Order: sequence, then structure tokens, then C-alpha cells
Amino acid sequence: MDKDKIDKKDHILDVAERVFSELGFDGASTRTISGEAGVNMAMLNYYFGSKEGLFLAVFNRKIISFQDLLKNIGSDESTTAWNKVEKYIDLYAQRVVNNNCFQKLLYQELSMQRRGELSDKITDILMKNALEVRKILKDGVDNGEFNKDIDAEMVIATIYGTKNFIVNTPQLTSKLLGYDIQNDKMLEERFKPRIEAYLKTLLKSYLLK
Repeated sequence: MDKDKIDKKDHILDVAERVFSELGFDGASTRTISGEAGVNMAMLNYYFGSKEGLFLAVFNRKIISFQDLLKNIGSDESTTAWNKVEKYIDLYAQRVVNNNCFQKLLYQELSMQRRGELSDKITDILMKNALEVRKILKDGVDNGEFNKDIDAEMVIATIYGTKNFIVNTPQLTSKLLGYDIQNDKMLEERFKPRIEAYLKTLLKSYLLK
């Protein structure tokens, strides 16, 4: 694919991500997205086929780069399993802050428990991330660094669940935390270091011997 086509496709995905984040999957339409992107429907359909295909392309672009970084962390033999967990928490917290609106949209879509190809594909892609984290935890157990009786799946649920609760219940958690969780500055300056410190302290006491 030549550079002009790649740039055009990326532009459509940028617009689609914003529209999906603002209106939700059900509220967004390909006609709205094509209009705001300045392309005709034929081009959008040529690249993505449908609204589901477009949403999945937006999602893939977000997640694939994260998967590559996570694999690099897991395959680094020069560091300890705990340092890998710390790096993962830092990376995860940064992604939450940078992609807050899209993260909320994504998990709202999954929480609806729709049955269909889109939900199945999203679940499969997210599962690959979870398996990478589980591998890091298993390696730590196998080399004797982590306690042998840890519950790896519950560790993953703790990491995901803490973030999901904060992001998906902003009115409650803003009152609980004492600042507006939907404010980008507050996310970066107060929430990010707080969730990093909390998860590291919690998991270090649970995982390490």
C-alpha cells in the first residue's frame, strides 16, 4: 500500500476513534465518520467493509502496538520477573491515561455481552494480552522468584478490574478519589502515579517471597 493510501487510512481511523469515543458504537455511523473524515462512503467501505470492520480496525491499531511492547517486556532475559511486572504496570497506566475515552468505550461494548464476530474478535485480542501477563507470572513462579501458590488469573483480574472501576464509574470515583477522573490533567498528574504505586505495592507483597 503506497504512502498516500496509508495516510488516508490512518486519517479515517483517527476520525473514527474520536467519533466512536464521543458517540459510542451504537451512536456512531459510518456516514458521520466519512463526512468528518472528508472521504466518500465508497472509500470507507473499500478499506473497512462495515462499521464493525472500522471499529475493529481502530481497536487493532490501539492494541497491536501494546502487544508488541508487552512481548518485548516478557522476552527480556536480562531482567527479573518482578521488574517485568513493574514495567507492565507503568506501560498499562500510561495507556489508560492516553486512551481514556477509548478504553471506556471498549469496555462498555464488552459489558453489553453482545454475541457476534466483533465481540469475539475483541475478546480474542485482549486475551492475547492477558496470556502475555500470565506468562510473566508463570516464569516468576518457575524460577523461584514468585510464591508458588499465586493465583495468576486473579492478579490479572485485579489489574484490569481496578482500572475498569475507575474509568467506567467516573462520577463515583471522582468523589471517592477527590478529583475529576475525566480531567486529562488530573489523570496524568494524580491518577497515573497513584495507580502505579498502588498496584506495585499490592502485587509486590503478594507475589514476592
